[in-house]
This record gives sequence, C-alpha cells and structure tokens, in this order.
Amino acid sequence: MVVLHIEHPVSDFATWQKAFSSFAARRRQGGVKAERVWRPADDERYVVIDLDFDTAEQADRFREFLVSQIWANPENSPALVGQPSTRILEVA
Repeated sequence: MVVLHIEHPVSDFATWQKAFSSFAARRRQGGVKAERVWRPADDERYVVIDLDFDTAEQADRFREFLVSQIWANPENSPALVGQPSTRILEVA
C-alpha cells in the first residue's frame, strides 16, 4: 500500500468538506482505495488527508491532478489556504 499524505490549512472546514466530497468519484477513478481525513484536536482550520493507492505511480499521477486541476482553480478548492504539503509514503 502507498499513501498520498496531504496537509493544509482551510478557512472553513464545512466548505472544504463539501468540495472534497464532490470529487469522490474522481478519487475512485484515480485509483484511491481508501481515504482518511483528520483534523488536529486543537485546530479546526487544518486538515490532514491520507489517500491509499496500490502504487506510487498512481499516487503521483493523482497528486499531479490535484496540483493542476483542483488546487490551481479556486472554484474547485474553496476554503483552501495556501499551498498544500504532500508526500508519498510507503510501508517500511
């Protein structure tokens, strides 16, 4: 299993969550097997997302989709604050 790990602040979690949910089908098409959304217990305006993939190549392609199609367009990423931090993780 490979995880695309994403972190970033949001201006409003409910707005962000609605936008995130609207791309559920695109995540499945991109090879996402499972997803987890976390928030720090002391910061409701920050999200951490883990997206599971079978391969690092799938995770990297999906990251490129996020960068070019989602995060580059404010209409697709309302409530996003700044540039997300990403990392592809493999089980050690």
